[in-house]
Amino acid sequence: MTRVFSGVKPTGHLTLGNYLGAMRRWAEVDQHRSDALFCIVDLHALTVEHDPARVRRLTRQAATLLLASGLDPERCTVFVQSHVDEHARLSYLLECVATDGEMRRMIQYKEKMARERTRGGGVRLSLLTYPVLMAADILAYGTDEVPVGDDQTQHVELTRDLAVRFNQRYGHTFVVPRATHPTVAARVMNLQQPASKMGKSDDTGPGIVCLLDEPDVVRSKIMRAVTDSGRDVVYDRQGRPGVANLLEILAACTGGNPSGLSGGYESYGALKQDTAQAVVELLGPVQQRHKALCADPGYVEGVLRDGAERARAMARPTVDAAYRAIGLLPASSGTGVAGSGGGSGADTGVGAVLNVAR
Repeated sequence: MTRVFSGVKPTGHLTLGNYLGAMRRWAEVDQHRSDALFCIVDLHALTVEHDPARVRRLTRQAATLLLASGLDPERCTVFVQSHVDEHARLSYLLECVATDGEMRRMIQYKEKMARERTRGGGVRLSLLTYPVLMAADILAYGTDEVPVGDDQTQHVELTRDLAVRFNQRYGHTFVVPRATHPTVAARVMNLQQPASKMGKSDDTGPGIVCLLDEPDVVRSKIMRAVTDSGRDVVYDRQGRPGVANLLEILAACTGGNPSGLSGGYESYGALKQDTAQAVVELLGPVQQRHKALCADPGYVEGVLRDGAERARAMARPTVDAAYRAIGLLPASSGTGVAGSGGGSGADTGVGAVLNVAR
């Protein structure tokens, strides 16, 4: 089967954009057609200033919401990145293949660096190198497809470049993956700033609909959404981005077509009311399942523990092969050194799962 890998970063509360742009497709399509892995990439959350306790809470919440969105641990592998040592092991090898220039050309690095400097903070080295860790996330599993939004395409292209370069220099080791994009609502925009995506970093703002927002909160945010000059409801992504965003959200929620839906409205108010109702109805079942899962924390613990064990078993042969290919001497059997196949590395990973789950 085709192998798919994707993940979410626990840097904020998951949003409607995360659900419509990725999570729903994972649940409805990817886990049924492929050998799929879905990961909470908590190591990526450490690239900027953060509250450790909040990262742990958001990691647990993200895992619970992935399950609430419909991911079935009998069909796919759900796990936390830091619980599988192979991600960090492979990341260093790929840093030895990547170049400084490649890292500094990453658009997201430039944007985040500028933001951090504006705030007066220092820029962590990990912010520069995290695209290599992302490449390790993907390549460790022999991934064929990476479902991503438009803003992540550059990172998948870097992953492809690193895989090809490693294979050419040291022998064929990695599958070269490809990016895939959902056809509708690939990039849900901020309700107050329709030129910017609906991201987790501003999860308290009025332009962000979080998956756990109460229905009244959802309605309030959508009714206050920024529209455009003029009165006609027309689908025009470039000229009328605010209205286009609402039409795309409504289309994604109802299975309609943004252009076709636009002809049914004579006012922005009616469009907002229908969009708000569609979002409330879409999120209701997810919120109910999330509540049930929170009442059974042992179940989520078990899913993460089993997922980490399966992921480790899949990743270790590829990462060990990369260590041999690049010229590193294999550790002796039974030493407990990472990559030796000994039991201590796996035990450490399971313990970490339990610590975060609590």
